Amino acid sequence: MDDDLKPIAEALDAILHDTSVPRNVRATVQRAKEKLEQTEDRGTGISGAVYALEEISNDINMPMHARTMVWNLLSELESMK
Repeated sequence: MDDDLKPIAEALDAILHDTSVPRNVRATVQRAKEKLEQTEDRGTGISGAVYALEEISNDINMPMHARTMVWNLLSELESMK
């Protein structure tokens, strides 16, 4: 993983370890993190993570602090595309 993606992976980990975030949201965040880590092509990995995070960005059950983190991560990933 590139050095500029490590802070994003750490933020995703913070969401994954937050028990106030619903399980389905954490599962999607895990999928986004795997896309970033396991995809050989950087652009494809970033796109896969963006699609996964967009899927949950408006989930009504997500706490506001997690939603804000997801929106910030989406903004950072979009700028890297």
